[in-house]
Amino acid sequence: MEVNQHSSEAHVTETDDHAHGHAHHDDHHDHVENFWTKYLFTTDHKMISKQFLVTAIGMAFIAMFMSLIFRLQLAWPDTKFPFLEGFLGKWAKDGVLDPGFYLALVTIHGTIMVFFVLTGGLSGTFSNLLIPLQVGARDMASGVLNMLSFWFFAVSSAVMLSSLFIETGPASAGWTVYPPLSALPQAIPGSGLGMTLWLISMVLFIASALLGGINYIATVLNLRTKGMSMTRLPLTIWAFLVTAILGVLSFPVLFAASLLLVMDRSFGTSFYLSDIFIDGAPLEHVGGSPVLFQHLFWFLGHPEVYIVLLPALGLASEVISTNARKPIFGYKAMIGSILVIAFLSFIVWGHHMFITGMNPFLGSVFVFTTLLIAIPSAVKVFNYITTLWRGNLQFTPQMLFAIGLVSFFISGGLTGIILGDSALDINVHDTYFVVAHFHIVMGSSAIFGMFAGVYHWFPKMYGRMMNKKLGYIHFWMTIVSVYGVFFPMHFLGLAGVPRRYYANTAYEGFSQLININQLITVFAILGGIAQFIFAFNFFYSIWRGKRATQNPWKSNTLEWTTPVEHLHGNWPGEIPEVHRWPYDYGKPGSKEDFIPQTIPYSETPESNTPDDLKH
Repeated sequence: MEVNQHSSEAHVTETDDHAHGHAHHDDHHDHVENFWTKYLFTTDHKMISKQFLVTAIGMAFIAMFMSLIFRLQLAWPDTKFPFLEGFLGKWAKDGVLDPGFYLALVTIHGTIMVFFVLTGGLSGTFSNLLIPLQVGARDMASGVLNMLSFWFFAVSSAVMLSSLFIETGPASAGWTVYPPLSALPQAIPGSGLGMTLWLISMVLFIASALLGGINYIATVLNLRTKGMSMTRLPLTIWAFLVTAILGVLSFPVLFAASLLLVMDRSFGTSFYLSDIFIDGAPLEHVGGSPVLFQHLFWFLGHPEVYIVLLPALGLASEVISTNARKPIFGYKAMIGSILVIAFLSFIVWGHHMFITGMNPFLGSVFVFTTLLIAIPSAVKVFNYITTLWRGNLQFTPQMLFAIGLVSFFISGGLTGIILGDSALDINVHDTYFVVAHFHIVMGSSAIFGMFAGVYHWFPKMYGRMMNKKLGYIHFWMTIVSVYGVFFPMHFLGLAGVPRRYYANTAYEGFSQLININQLITVFAILGGIAQFIFAFNFFYSIWRGKRATQNPWKSNTLEWTTPVEHLHGNWPGEIPEVHRWPYDYGKPGSKEDFIPQTIPYSETPESNTPDDLKH
């Protein structure tokens, strides 16, 4: 800790030379910024966070439209929908969805949601917004790398969407792009140029993730303000830091997998191909294995689950503690659980591959590590519940979304125990049971964390408040529709209904379950309507919302000490010094029910022991 203190002081001295000299600071920001330098090629972390958020919202709506289209197909497979031809052209002639394009929609929907919304949108938005503000830094370690991170993300998004408009259609091998479908351009139409664009897009996305991750790590470790020791960091920052480390370690593996796939597709290699016949003729490929791709993909794929989840859980920690008006329960246990989850996430990837023919002993090892990761996950859940217990709860929209996240994390996590056991998983693998599990535990949890973050930090981003009543409507419609969509899917999965099938009516046993798919689709449409309410609330409030005060939620963290009006550099004068941990809420003997991190212990009742020492 002594080393940190010295480095922290050195940083403050260095920053003070730049920032405390008021004249220099003002000169830096008095120059007139034009549209390009302020909104597009900005190096201000706050503006870059807005760029990530708005891009992710746009991508989320595109992915949602895709899901509604294939839900219509699953619910009413023999019905024509003439309006679809207007949207999709040749892919929905006479209102009938093309089977190949159905698989393409499933593929691109999954890709957009996992990478562009839940990864880029969540980490890109809130790591950018909160890391400098909550650790007490003027900006990210490198503003230029930060800007490049967003632009790689934006170009990656554009390339992915462009694949929707090519003659042969977008990638159609599922969002996991397993070979041989993804490795043989001649396999199906979606294996051609659409698959190539998918790979180009993912390489650009990985570059964005690595640039951002390195920046986040450097900022947290090197640019903390005076007094901001690691044990005084908000749990949001711990979550963002560990998430960035996970990304830096695991995304290069996906890059390697993609590079080998490109070589198989274009340069005649055989990393993933062997003994395959097309039209009765054998391929000139021997020695490869499609299972190698699965190992490489899932070595990223399971850390990716926590790259998505940890930022959402970190946001929930801040929102729950603030709105319960109570210190977060078990601060160091929460940090420990984040670190243990991060470590274990690298040694559980094999549970995605129980049916690949792996050695049963090796399978049992992955079963053990998978069930082991439930322990730190349960620690987080118990700590959230005990923080809520007997708190002075304020049911703001962000608090409801954070509680909804905890609900999904519990209900989705329980089905994870089934899928983590190889003997049970084999029976429901590749059925709707799997779809239900990961949409609840990863997808919906992360989305609810993202919504909680948007409602909570909207005043800091835009200087205005979102409409609370519309927030309540959005929450209740969304949580009802999410459970309405994904809870019945468990029963489809237990009945053996396979996922990604164009129509289940071809099988007599499954055609009896069509009414469940119709119920799911009705709830999906309800959920889609709810997101339009959110979008209206979001964009209307940017310009017409009630003006925010400096600290509308009476929070303790440093971002609420900055002015409502944004300036590049965050604080107009000195960067505040930190004296305490960020969760001093509801302390006995204190005049207020919150004590910001900048208040020295000498200004609070002597009976209050420093909480970062107790916790």
